[in-house]
Amino acid sequence: MKIYIAGKITNYPDHKKHFLEAEQALTSLGHKVINPSVLPEGFEHQEYMHICYSMIDVCDGVYMLDNWRDSVGAGKEHEYAKVNKKAVIYQLSEDVGEA
Repeated sequence: MKIYIAGKITNYPDHKKHFLEAEQALTSLGHKVINPSVLPEGFEHQEYMHICYSMIDVCDGVYMLDNWRDSVGAGKEHEYAKVNKKAVIYQLSEDVGEA
């Protein structure tokens, strides 16, 4: 599957580590992974959302990190994925990475 990772980025200092651990675990299972935490800083929130929706569009599913409910953007990505009939996979705390 092609999988987009969604989770908390804003005000979460360890977000890059959390996303990278998920990316590595999903890749090791044979998935192609899009990790939005590698996007450069300096864009407005709505610009990031526009970019992220485009990334979700080319994926089969979205992997929701265990902290996604703490993120406005990840909540929007969750809704977008459901409306667009993407598979939604939820991380369990003991699965991939640390919260």
